[in-house]
Amino acid sequence: METADRLVPALELRGISKKFGRVTALEGVDLTARSGEILAIVGDNGAGKSTLIKAISGIYRPDDGEILVDGQSSTFTSPADARAAGIATVFQDLALVECLDVSTNMFIGQLPKKGWFVDRKRMDAESRRFLDELKVTVADVHTQIGMLSGGQRQIIAIARAVRAGARTVLLDEPTAALGVRETKHAADIITALREAGNAVIVVSHDIEFVFAFADRIQVMRLGRVAGVRKTAETTREEIISLITGTKQEATA
Repeated sequence: METADRLVPALELRGISKKFGRVTALEGVDLTARSGEILAIVGDNGAGKSTLIKAISGIYRPDDGEILVDGQSSTFTSPADARAAGIATVFQDLALVECLDVSTNMFIGQLPKKGWFVDRKRMDAESRRFLDELKVTVADVHTQIGMLSGGQRQIIAIARAVRAGARTVLLDEPTAALGVRETKHAADIITALREAGNAVIVVSHDIEFVFAFADRIQVMRLGRVAGVRKTAETTREEIISLITGTKQEATA
């Protein structure tokens, strides 16, 4: 039997709208992300996916609507506010510093101190332990980010978000630039996040990936929610028809 805490969404959006001048990027968007679930957000270019992610992560402030974290109404005026609320976003550009090593990237913004100095020993040990737990194949945490593969960088970015204490993780096109093997590794990490009780939101154009790993699929079209489906109860054809607008029925 589910507990009351399990029934309260980790993240909920109600009637989110955002305009840029005369352009309406989002209109009346609802979203529910639950702990221990992967929610995929799909849609064509211009559907509003990027604006939605930026509204959740504190980059944009919605014009209308409400954001609730664990059932509590929240206002984000900056990405720091979203992070403080337990929401971490891994954008497609990853925001890693290529000239710095893995360990330093893992702790950017939260460098541990020992007196006046950075506690490098602690930082390296915690980075190594955390990456080992996630089965990230990086031989040396002193390796510069620029020397890593695309898949390794993606997983480092995800690991950094989780290490910072995020309970809701937003991933923007996490497999877009990855090969088959790296995509599988990224998928394993995402699945592990779900199994650890995190709410995971994945923006993706990869329909095969979405159907393989997502629990629910939310389709965006022209700034609105075109439909929400349980993955096990829909088909690729239905999702594509919602994306293209040949089917315009929205259900929660």
